[in-house]
Amino acid sequence: MERFVNRGQNKRSCTNDARSPQKRMKLESDERIKEEEEEDGILAEFSHPVPWQKIEAEGLDCDYALLFSKEEADHLFKQLEEEVVYSTGEEAKVQVFGKVYNIPRKQATYGDAGLTYTYSGVTRLASPWTPTLEYIRDAVTNTTGHTFNFVLINRYKDGQDHMGEHRDDERELDPLCPIASVSLGAARDFVFRHRDARGKQTRRQIEPVKLELAHGSMLLMNSPTNTFWYHSLPVRKKITLPRINLTFRRILVDRKK
Repeated sequence: MERFVNRGQNKRSCTNDARSPQKRMKLESDERIKEEEEEDGILAEFSHPVPWQKIEAEGLDCDYALLFSKEEADHLFKQLEEEVVYSTGEEAKVQVFGKVYNIPRKQATYGDAGLTYTYSGVTRLASPWTPTLEYIRDAVTNTTGHTFNFVLINRYKDGQDHMGEHRDDERELDPLCPIASVSLGAARDFVFRHRDARGKQTRRQIEPVKLELAHGSMLLMNSPTNTFWYHSLPVRKKITLPRINLTFRRILVDRKK
């Protein structure tokens, strides 16, 4: 994944310069050093040397990388444990085929002021960004080049907490923006299954794609992944530690209206 930075060129005057050649050479040398320092600053701000791993299959396009070091990921996890307020009561339920169930994990929604997100028959209002969520969001933006205005947070207390197969394909999501999934805490298996290879009467034999999402990692789900592939986080009884997952999205405000 590459980022291109337009480097501006200093325009020099065409008027006669009465200064000595040695003086001009020194000034020009100083200007070149200043330009190089400015360019280095731009590159340091807008590009992160993240080694990406490409994950591809028919209709599946993902990028995977370690976004944070273990030390930074540990700190971010601790901060989120202190800052994030999870849903309770009716907001902690989900509707599936007309039936209401308790969500087998904790959930929270944060984002820009006034944003709502509707999924599984429930509409959720975004709480204001916390400092830690803003920091993670900006790190994701600086690394991917995409901006996000909403995040869905799932907290899994251990391997018993899970998420069933689904697609993030709600019409209010910007189809041109990938979904960036940041994982903190216990490493968990993540499974993609093609829509034509689900259920007892599968139409095609397509192998699932299985990943392990590590502490401090980011999975970028690019288009058209969520059109053709379902994803899940299955039960893993041997996992005893918690995990926090943050899926950054861009909601189209005009489409919601």
